[in-house]
Amino acid sequence: MSLLSVRGIVKTFPGVRALDGVDFDVEPGEVHCLLGQNGAGKSTLIKVLAGAHRPDEGEITWQGEPVALPSPVAALKIGIATMYQELDLVPGLSVADNIFLGRERASLGFTRIGESRGLAAKLLARLGHPEITPSTEVGTLSAAGQQLVSMARALAHDAKLLVMDEPTAALAGEEVDNLFRIVGELTAEGVAIVYISHRLEELRRIGHRVTVLKDGRTVATDLDAKRTPTSELVRLMAGRKVETVFGPRHEEHIDHRTEVLEVDGLGVAGEFEDISFTVHAGEVVGLAGLVGSGRSELLETIFGARRPSAGSVAVDGKTIRAGSVSAAVKAGIGLAPEERKSQGLLLDLPVVHNVTLASLGRYAKFGFTDRSRELDDAGESLRRLDLRPADPKRIIRTLSGGNQQKAVLARWLVRGCRVLLLDEPTRGVDVGARAELYRLISELAATGVAIVLVSSEIPEVLGLSDRVLVLREGRVLATRPSADLTEAEVLDVILEGSAA
Repeated sequence: MSLLSVRGIVKTFPGVRALDGVDFDVEPGEVHCLLGQNGAGKSTLIKVLAGAHRPDEGEITWQGEPVALPSPVAALKIGIATMYQELDLVPGLSVADNIFLGRERASLGFTRIGESRGLAAKLLARLGHPEITPSTEVGTLSAAGQQLVSMARALAHDAKLLVMDEPTAALAGEEVDNLFRIVGELTAEGVAIVYISHRLEELRRIGHRVTVLKDGRTVATDLDAKRTPTSELVRLMAGRKVETVFGPRHEEHIDHRTEVLEVDGLGVAGEFEDISFTVHAGEVVGLAGLVGSGRSELLETIFGARRPSAGSVAVDGKTIRAGSVSAAVKAGIGLAPEERKSQGLLLDLPVVHNVTLASLGRYAKFGFTDRSRELDDAGESLRRLDLRPADPKRIIRTLSGGNQQKAVLARWLVRGCRVLLLDEPTRGVDVGARAELYRLISELAATGVAIVLVSSEIPEVLGLSDRVLVLREGRVLATRPSADLTEAEVLDVILEGSAA
């Protein structure tokens, strides 16, 4: 008997049929992988399972009995816990408080803090991280640490089914291995996992079966996670054959006479030190390294979001004021951050306001905003980037991850930036949308934009970049043309610290 069975699930939002008849089953102790392009319905389906959305049609069966899931509390009560990609933790509360949020250990109206922290410590030890103390404020933890807290919360609810949405997106190699160890232990105890990831190699490692969604429908289910060819999975997701190609890089697009960005001896205490490099007009420079190597912190410092302890940043030969985002934007620097939803977008505003956010001054006159011009400029950029739907008035939260990323890029097109900093530009983006983003990055470089790219996927860094800097523990250990590097050589520098 299946632990969970869904049949004919339909969910409609105004103007969108997000789910159009989804069927799949989950067995106790299995890892059932859910695949699909952005916009295929995965997020809506897991929200239905989590009790956040009520389906319009269809049936959900739990341990052989039909159930209704009117709220997240109802889902947790029967044993369904969900770990979202954007973790739903309260940063200002302690680890223990987050783990037992809504199920506080109390007696006579008082919270039993000692009991909560003791149980939290046991859960964290079970997950292999006893060094995370229950009294620690969650907001001070790394992304990996926060994810472990989210998992501990699921275990505290005695979950029989754990839904994991892109759980490795912010994790480094050893952290991924630890996560997979935990998944193996949970499934050995009979816990079922619904696992969502765009990294197909992960499905091979831990998955048992695969279900593929497309346009809100189940197009295939009960596929063998280890034996189904990647080409078949991609075909099912896209409805066509898709080849993930980076496209040719044209040396003639690089103007070696024009140094657009110059980073000289830049450092931030405790993060990275003495980093120097230049980026020419039309050049893509990739930064490779593990999470914690200083990659993202370097981009944030160039953008003025962090104040350097040493060094300088110049655009077109002019040094910009350190630690000032406004000065960086004025100089022509744009940033597409790693956490686009929390750091790069105003999710409840229309696309147009997100796109023109960095250029509001050009639309304001005598205290009034020229909405018509704002819409025209945003619409032109969205059409250029092939955003779907190309509706500037649509609330940006309703777009897929790939299209949200396009909206962030459109912001800097409108601004006319000279330097574009891209931090994990394809994180959480499906294989079809990735190919489009790869094309856009190459096209932007061809127009003379200087691009600095961070990605955890080494083939992506090598495929998109003209030159690669390899970082380890806050230092640049190698700088080479991408054509002269292999994935194995980059990994050797990252893992062993040997210069390439």
